[in-house]
Amino acid sequence: MPLAADLGTAGPPAVDRDQPIPTAPALDSGQWRRVHRVTPLVRGWKVLVAVLLVFSYQTTDSVRWVREAPGPTWLALAALVGIVVLVGFGYAGAAWWMTRFAVTDDAVHLRTGVLFRQQRQARLDRLQAVDVVRPLLAQLFGLAELRLEVAGGSGSGVSLAYLPHGEAQALRAELLALAAGLRRPEATTSDDGALDAAPGFATAPERKVYQVPIGRLIGSIVLSGATFAALVGCVVIVVVSAVTEEVGGLFIMFPVLVGAAGAAWTHVNGGVFFQAATSPDGIRLRHGLTESRTQTVPPGRVQAVSIRQGPLWRAPGWWRVRMNVAGYALEEDSQERESVLHPVASVEQVRTALWLVLPDLGVDDPVAMIDAALTASGTDGAFTPAPRRAVWVDPVGWRRRGVLVTERALVARSGRFWRQVVVVPHERTQSLAIAQGPVQRALRLASFELHSTPGPVRASVMHLDQEVAATLLHEQAVRARQARATAAPEQWLVRPDPSAQVGLATEPGEQAQEDMP
Repeated sequence: MPLAADLGTAGPPAVDRDQPIPTAPALDSGQWRRVHRVTPLVRGWKVLVAVLLVFSYQTTDSVRWVREAPGPTWLALAALVGIVVLVGFGYAGAAWWMTRFAVTDDAVHLRTGVLFRQQRQARLDRLQAVDVVRPLLAQLFGLAELRLEVAGGSGSGVSLAYLPHGEAQALRAELLALAAGLRRPEATTSDDGALDAAPGFATAPERKVYQVPIGRLIGSIVLSGATFAALVGCVVIVVVSAVTEEVGGLFIMFPVLVGAAGAAWTHVNGGVFFQAATSPDGIRLRHGLTESRTQTVPPGRVQAVSIRQGPLWRAPGWWRVRMNVAGYALEEDSQERESVLHPVASVEQVRTALWLVLPDLGVDDPVAMIDAALTASGTDGAFTPAPRRAVWVDPVGWRRRGVLVTERALVARSGRFWRQVVVVPHERTQSLAIAQGPVQRALRLASFELHSTPGPVRASVMHLDQEVAATLLHEQAVRARQARATAAPEQWLVRPDPSAQVGLATEPGEQAQEDMP
């Protein structure tokens, strides 16, 4: 019984076919800028590494050939490698020369391509996040990459690589201010009649909210599922080798340990120095070791939040908080870096992370509501649970499944051993659906699904009573439309109210800290 709800409020506007297709405004040559001149060197080293890897693999494949190869052959190979490297660096230099970008009050324009020219445009009113990324080699040169994520699916973002770090920070502040609805200050004329340069946008101040201790991060990796699986695998390999008296099986442990070490390094490299802060231009997240990353997510851009806890994290009370942000890449490794709101949070920090995204959860006692969502089951916390007959299709976790609708968001919980809580603000609901398989139909059950933007967070409540699911579908569609109608503007500083003005004039985060659950 699949059923979906359309959240649209109006159809597309009528198109006058006699009117010409609008085009982007022409830009003056002085508005176009180039990235830093060292960019070809930072990008070109990948060609050198690739060539050396291929060369080493081909030569080490035959040790006898390496020993007996005459000197002229080595010189020819060295010349060939040099030519390939020069071509790679030459192409990187040509790409740098042809790459230009321009920033207007409405969009960021980017021209790229050597053989095939391309011009892209990122509208600032669709800006979802701005990241300052600094790989290790870029850090050595004092450079940074500026990544703009816009609402438009995979591949819709714009990357400006590489810029001086200070310029990247200033440009990020400018883009966030323009996206908020501000406009560049006009240039002024001095007493002698000379035209002074217009002042730029200052970086918004921030207040640190939480930081992840390195000890807790390492402990979370030790207690992760990947580490546990690797340990069990190694024990099984050792036991089998001892019983069969075959030592060859011990060599299988090497790829297992390499895989576990790679997973551990990914978590350490992405989670070390992790901290979150609040500022007038949104949520700021900083983390990373070899690749330093500073994310800025403007207000209201987080589409959904998930809170997960594995069985090994139950004793220390740790949780992992992730988010969906429209425009972020969909690859798993990118999600690991970009979609983490807190890599390993205590219960108190879970509440703080939710407060960053949704300061008002729409309930009188948010602490009790969050605690019930994290650890309770059944009707605790005013959740609507799955009925008892759901035990036939989910004998282990049916009591943990439930849904709670507040004035501001929908909260779904599930999982007895791997606990999960999903929070979706009403105005961020993309679409709704209910599904019913043949066994569910016989038991009068149905699954409710709430669709967010692509990302790691999936919101669904399995095995609800079918009448409860149908009612929830229609009522949630109405709530989503009403919330969209009253939501804050996309340019969040265009029509600030007096209380917001007071908040901006004081130390960012002070008043918010007092209201934090």
